[in-house]
Amino acid sequence: MKEVNALIREDTRISVVVLHSLVRGIFCAGANLKERFKMSEEEVAKFVRGLRETFIEIEDLPMPTIAAIEGVAVGGGLELALACDIRVAAETARLGLVETGRGLIPGAGGTQRLPRVIHPNIAKELIFTSRIINGKEAKEMGIVNHAVAQNENNNAAFEKALELAREILPNAPIALRCAKQAINEGVQLSIKDGYEVEQKYYEINVPTKDRQEGMLSFIEKRKPKYKGH
Repeated sequence: MKEVNALIREDTRISVVVLHSLVRGIFCAGANLKERFKMSEEEVAKFVRGLRETFIEIEDLPMPTIAAIEGVAVGGGLELALACDIRVAAETARLGLVETGRGLIPGAGGTQRLPRVIHPNIAKELIFTSRIINGKEAKEMGIVNHAVAQNENNNAAFEKALELAREILPNAPIALRCAKQAINEGVQLSIKDGYEVEQKYYEINVPTKDRQEGMLSFIEKRKPKYKGH
């Protein structure tokens, strides 16, 4: 995953990334606890730090990311989904940060991302109880953007994610990246400081050929042809 992150990070032609499992009924089931049990304390700490760093790389990918969750996304699996910008789940998906029930705590960003996605009190309840919820409940709580009825092919979340991706794709890749960076940086600051972040990324986007293409296509009443530069 780290290798893929490095490959796609610099490709300005990529407008959106969808994360979807090819394993039927499982998005990501989290860590292999049998393997973890055989590790020394030092090995565990190193492993979890590396996992967190990998998920931070996903969080920091410059283009929008969508997690398509068909089935189980527990522990590190939900932490992986939380690292994405948008989450789509099948109504029958199973999501939860279950670590406290295994004598652990979420260690790949879960204690930090979930309380920033939903109300901290609700995040605490889910983490303290190790509760597993379905996709519909996750939508009601605001953990996922969309919950969709599962289909016969068991890929309803993926189909919805592709639908969202197709809405994003026509837009300018660099503008999308600048918008994402402005949001991610700005939400951690006061709104006044956030305005300065917005200005910074607006100015980064101004010299791009895509910005000129966007205005020109509007004037000429045609669809823009963005090239990512």
